[in-house]
Amino acid sequence: MNDFIVIIPSRLSSTRLKEKALLDLNGKSLIERVYLRAIKSNANEVFIATDSKKIEEHVKNFSPNVILTSKEHESGTDRVHECAAKLDISDDMVIVNVQGDEPFIDPETINKTADIIFENKNASVGSACTLFKDNDFNDPNNVKVYLSDSNRAINFLRNVDPIDLSKNKPKYFQHVGIYSYKSNSERDELSNRSYRFLSANIDSDGAEKRFLSFADDRNSSHAMRAIC
Repeated sequence: MNDFIVIIPSRLSSTRLKEKALLDLNGKSLIERVYLRAIKSNANEVFIATDSKKIEEHVKNFSPNVILTSKEHESGTDRVHECAAKLDISDDMVIVNVQGDEPFIDPETINKTADIIFENKNASVGSACTLFKDNDFNDPNNVKVYLSDSNRAINFLRNVDPIDLSKNKPKYFQHVGIYSYKSNSERDELSNRSYRFLSANIDSDGAEKRFLSFADDRNSSHAMRAIC
């Protein structure tokens, strides 16, 4: 079996919704809901990385796997990177970064995103996107991925220009808050690679998922052959 771990970055401050991680969802907090989905995956272990003592104390009520990180990080990726360093994760361990606001993420999506790294030697980072449901497209909380004709992600955005939307709506997909990469991947690399589709699959939640990888441009021809 291919070994991987899940790290869920979670911060207390949120520009769109105050203390979002601790919001109650039918008797459990948002962050606990994400954790409970993640532990149903094939991950060896699931950790929560947070900058908040309040979240840390809350998480300890349902799991000991919580790591306190710096408040200075600009992104969840930075928080995951510090968490992995504190855990002394081996360089070749695959990490799946599941964003802390994905309480309904399918565990099989986590597994398949990890498999991108195991099965594709040119993939340095994996992710996923899915088709939009009827009323979700106009919600600015849903990140859109705009794909080119060659299945390259051109842009990530929350709001879409109406004129462009009328012409290109079939090219927009909803990004799933998940990334996979090896522990030794450089943080800059995680933000500078171009997405490419690896496959289109129907997950157990019934939604079509397209699994993406950041491919090294020097090996793009190999990556494209893997896709075709």
